[in-house]
Amino acid sequence: MLEEQIKSALDNVRPSLQADGGDVEFVGVDEEGIVSLKLTGACGGCPMAQMTLKMGIESYLKKEIPEVSSVVGV
Repeated sequence: MLEEQIKSALDNVRPSLQADGGDVEFVGVDEEGIVSLKLTGACGGCPMAQMTLKMGIESYLKKEIPEVSSVVGV
């Protein structure tokens, strides 16, 4: 259930990343609500990737899904 909520929320973020030539891939979520994501394409090598994960994706997921505690890149 939580995994499906996260994947659905990522679908809302994905168009912004794709507009810049990148994308995001869901890797997993643990019992503490830590979501593992992989930025791909142009986002994978971008110097701003960590900021995108934390300030963009993490803040959005935490707002939409209270069970999410943080987002980490893999």
